[in-house]
Amino acid sequence: MSYQDQHQWKAIQAFLPKAYQIDASNAPLEEYWSWRGHNVHLDRFVNPTAPAKVILFHGVGTNGRQMSTIAGLPLARLGLETVAIDMPGYGETQVAPKAQVRYDTWVELAHALIEHERRRDSRPIFLYGLSAGGMLTYHAAAMNQEVAGIIGMTFLDQRVPLVREQTALTPLLGRLGGPLIHALANTPLAGLKIPMWLASKMHTLVNDRAALKACLKDRTSAGNWASLRFLSSYLNYVPVIAPQDFKACPVLLTQPAADRWTPLKLSQPFLERLAQVEVQTRLLENAGHYPLEEPGLTQMNQAILQFIEAVLASTSGTPPTPGAQNHPESLGQRS
Repeated sequence: MSYQDQHQWKAIQAFLPKAYQIDASNAPLEEYWSWRGHNVHLDRFVNPTAPAKVILFHGVGTNGRQMSTIAGLPLARLGLETVAIDMPGYGETQVAPKAQVRYDTWVELAHALIEHERRRDSRPIFLYGLSAGGMLTYHAAAMNQEVAGIIGMTFLDQRVPLVREQTALTPLLGRLGGPLIHALANTPLAGLKIPMWLASKMHTLVNDRAALKACLKDRTSAGNWASLRFLSSYLNYVPVIAPQDFKACPVLLTQPAADRWTPLKLSQPFLERLAQVEVQTRLLENAGHYPLEEPGLTQMNQAILQFIEAVLASTSGTPPTPGAQNHPESLGQRS
């Protein structure tokens, strides 16, 4: 129930630059929050004087502690409060007995966490999501209109055939597997679990082979198995607000330039539909899907901080022009 007693994340973080590694001197506060019978694990870097709070969402190949290393700790050092959540089925969250976890459960939990944090204090809340967590930030923000901004490592609309085909283990599996999974999810086999490395391109999670081996050994992240019920709901989830109607907050994509799983072209079909909010894209040099590399890691956290600072400043000044697009070629490295 605690990352103090779980050691696989330490093997994974060993591949990160030293400044991103967590030890006893800089570890987050671990909290446990009861929601619908789930004992939800949170990593929190507390900073009561921070001007804003960032909630970190992992994807289907990572967990909350892996988000704390690459973003939670560095953003805390930059003056923000951060909270990383383990979604049911991942990390140290204990799933409620007999619970039938769907992707909808993740969205509803994300929404509930936003409300939970708003009850704690009135500071603006930003969402950051890695991989599938990127789209989770949108789905949660669409459900909760009080979010100040969303940042995603990718924005993958799995209802788009190109996205489904290119993120599955093979294009053929992406084309045929979705309908099959959906059909089986409506039978007594809905609870059957399959390894995520068989359902997706998990072998491209990181670009270092030794790091990948460490990730796949972790059954609470990349080595996880997911039910057909969860996969079907993930592939077919319909947001409560369509992208073209979304007006809640600006959006930032932090796209790893060396991402072999979800290149920029897979996020563009979704981002191009966000016509009523400002959308920015920032390329992260030399970075893989789950970024272990510099200068991409530093660029990512700088881009997140600059985005948050700009949004906070706009509340007392002239807001950015809705619908403006900052393309990656126009955004060089900023210090």
